[in-house]
Amino acid sequence: MPETAQQYTQRILGHVEGKKPLAVQRSTPKKLAGLVARMDRKRSGKRPEADKWSIAEILAHLADTELVISWRLRQILCSNGAPIQAYDQNAWAATFKYGKRDPKGALNTFRMLRENNLTLLKTVSKELWDNYGMHEERGQESIGRIVEMVAGHDLNHIQQVERIVKAGRKR
Repeated sequence: MPETAQQYTQRILGHVEGKKPLAVQRSTPKKLAGLVARMDRKRSGKRPEADKWSIAEILAHLADTELVISWRLRQILCSNGAPIQAYDQNAWAATFKYGKRDPKGALNTFRMLRENNLTLLKTVSKELWDNYGMHEERGQESIGRIVEMVAGHDLNHIQQVERIVKAGRKR
């Protein structure tokens, strides 16, 4: 049974509890780069289980998610209460062939978009962090909440990559 939007939110926010979300976001690209530094394309493209994403797919997902976050942040900062459209990550993965994407290229795209988003967040006034969008599945989400969700999402996927890397070392 798939998790509800509320269960997803609680799970993702649980990863970032007690941590500084912006610090997590700043450290994620480097952490991921370190985890996959010596991994060849074949190994990064191997799924740990038939229904679980490979490292290459996770990196492609993170790059596309960061693109989505870029748009959402800009929409909400300029138009308080803006609608936030959900998207089907599995449809994106299939349509955009995440499994065939170059993991190093995806990681580089993710890093560049992340740096751009962090720079944007530094430049806007703290008052604008109260601006919110209306997510079609999760309801009202402020800029502050989105920053927390992104950090929790990062930590969720870092843990997945760590498990895959660790399992690969045991073989």
